[in-house]
Amino acid sequence: MSTHALDGKHGAAADSKGADIIDAVYRKVSWRLIPFLMLCYAIAFLDRINIGYAQLQMKQTLTFSDATYGFGAGIFFVGYFLFEVPSNLLLAKIGARKTLLRIMFIWGIVAAAMSFVQTPMQFYIARFLLGVFEAGFFPGIILYFTYWYSSARRGQVIALFMTATAISSVIAGPAVRCDHEICGRLCRPARLAVAVHRRRPARDGPRIAAYLYLPDKPEDANWLDADEKQTLRHHLDHDEKDVESASHTGLGQMFADPKVYALALAYFLLLGATYTMVFWIPTLIKGWGVTDYFHVGLYAAVPQLFGIFTTVWMGRHSDRHRERRWHYAACVAMAAAGLAIIATSQGNFTVAMAGLTLAGMGWIAATPLFFTTTTEYLSAASAAGGIALISSLGNLGPAAGPSVTGWLTAQTGTPLYSMGLVIAAYVLSGSILLSVVRANKQLATAPA
Repeated sequence: MSTHALDGKHGAAADSKGADIIDAVYRKVSWRLIPFLMLCYAIAFLDRINIGYAQLQMKQTLTFSDATYGFGAGIFFVGYFLFEVPSNLLLAKIGARKTLLRIMFIWGIVAAAMSFVQTPMQFYIARFLLGVFEAGFFPGIILYFTYWYSSARRGQVIALFMTATAISSVIAGPAVRCDHEICGRLCRPARLAVAVHRRRPARDGPRIAAYLYLPDKPEDANWLDADEKQTLRHHLDHDEKDVESASHTGLGQMFADPKVYALALAYFLLLGATYTMVFWIPTLIKGWGVTDYFHVGLYAAVPQLFGIFTTVWMGRHSDRHRERRWHYAACVAMAAAGLAIIATSQGNFTVAMAGLTLAGMGWIAATPLFFTTTTEYLSAASAAGGIALISSLGNLGPAAGPSVTGWLTAQTGTPLYSMGLVIAAYVLSGSILLSVVRANKQLATAPA
């Protein structure tokens, strides 16, 4: 055997050994961080979406109209918008531990207070404050992941983290019981979140653990040894992004970049469409002839279950192929196609559920891919402010979406026009991202 062949064998073996070491370090990091962060996000998401089920009772016990419900569902995101950027800039300065402690402590109090809502104005105020005090959690976690994971691994990590939203919906759905007494309690605004925050261990545990358990950066992790920290740092410092990155050297250039606002528009459309559907799923299913609240919850959980697997698969597939843009476009196209099936189902329950499942798979998998792309586009100097700005502007979408579609449905007497608006939003969101973000040509032409 030639010397070159031996050198090639040894080199391949060394590369394989190095890859195994890196994989082992990332597995250790993931087992430490992701389960806890998923728990925190699941609680946060329950606070947002449980009024989708609560509205079934609110219209009876509180006589809230569709317009009142839609406005209250959306005003959460106005508060979120106002405080998201300051919160993320503060996280970059003081770290994730203190930021999560502050956010989780206050939002638990507001979520519990929502169980006392009696009037529309109280409903609006409580939802607005919930958005104010929860602001910064999601973009803060996305920023936090950039401190730990390179671009090539970030897709599946963000996807796995965001399956917490689908898991939350699965938990929330079947929790809605047909029994009048139980339903009357569970369907009140934020009652499901109150159940999470009610007991002291459940309420205090996550926020205290956020401070004691999470290190701000790899260098602060006492559960990583010196070699593991060095391996992780070397991998992060030599990161190769999958899309062309902006050359921002600070916040000023980021705020002046029109592509940042185009990405915010894409996210605005995505979230506006998605939260409109999330909030109205129980009503849609009830309109298909399902009158039992427990069965409504079970059927609503179906697209979430399929969405969990689709999200993880899409994240891993995009990491493996080092491609983000078309994966995102495929997901929003899937969501639009599913809604088109619902719109043309003509009352056929089986066809409508198939469309809802397809749509759910698409919209659940889309958001992780969007933020994976966004974190790669932004530079390290602009990541904190950029992620928060795009997220905060995008979160105005859910403030507008439910209100507009609620008004449109009330005016026309049918949800078909609202469905068409949501379909258009998904298609336009994918088109914007494809046109704004370009693939990293250097990575595409690099030798294997």
